[in-house]
Amino acid sequence: MTEITAGMVKQLREATGLGMMECKKALAEADGDMKKAGELLRIKSGAKASKVAGRIAAEGAVSVHINAEGRIGALVEVNCETDFVAKDANFVDFVKKMAEVVAKGNPADIEALAGTASGDSQTVEALRQGLVMKLGENINVRRFVRVAAEGRLAYYLHGSKIGVLVDYQGGDDQLGKDLAMHIAASKPVCVAKEQVPSDLIAKEREIYLAQAKESGKPDNIVAKMVEGRIAKFLAEVALLGQPFVRNSEQTVEQLLKAKGAKVHAFHMFIVGEGIEKKKDDFVAEVKAQVGYA
Repeated sequence: MTEITAGMVKQLREATGLGMMECKKALAEADGDMKKAGELLRIKSGAKASKVAGRIAAEGAVSVHINAEGRIGALVEVNCETDFVAKDANFVDFVKKMAEVVAKGNPADIEALAGTASGDSQTVEALRQGLVMKLGENINVRRFVRVAAEGRLAYYLHGSKIGVLVDYQGGDDQLGKDLAMHIAASKPVCVAKEQVPSDLIAKEREIYLAQAKESGKPDNIVAKMVEGRIAKFLAEVALLGQPFVRNSEQTVEQLLKAKGAKVHAFHMFIVGEGIEKKKDDFVAEVKAQVGYA
């Protein structure tokens, strides 16, 4: 039986990023064979990843990576189970790395990203599984977007929970930052009112019509009321019609015209948006554990 030294454990920890006891057990099981121990840890980390895969991961972080030329960029959201893990340095580094990998590698989708080299002699999936084993939570790359800009890119991160990537031309760098910050604050759904999805307009029209009919006014007045509300709605959800956050007397469209600038597109991720979070009944959980109905 090979003696497992502290130096061997340290070497395996540095190679895998996993805990001391896990590395020591793997070395003992592998009778000191470093390569075999590493393989065992990879197998176990995969098993652990499978065990936690069903748990809801609605916390996490977003990150942005833009190349030196400012023309290629990526916005990524990675989810975990708790805000505590979302702030862990290892998790934060993983999210940043994912944005860089997407920007440089241009994977077609999440599945393709999983098999992409991470730059650490590992695939993204192997890196993710190792992180799951290390942090003990379900961790998933939820979504990403890669942009090859028509103009140039600017971004804004509100902490690690909201990320915005803007493709614009004209103006200066400060304008790009201001536009990205405005989008994070005002949350438009598209650039221009002509781009608002028809199903969204139809839903709003249905609501406004029902509200207007309750007024008891004639149909022609009701129709005008509805159209007025729709026009206001389109201004609120389209970027160009929104009052600029730094100057509410000026719309974004007016700002862009004054700067000789144009917004081609934007993307915004909000961590956990659309994920149904589990609501734990703590009292019921305790009762179940002690045998009460």
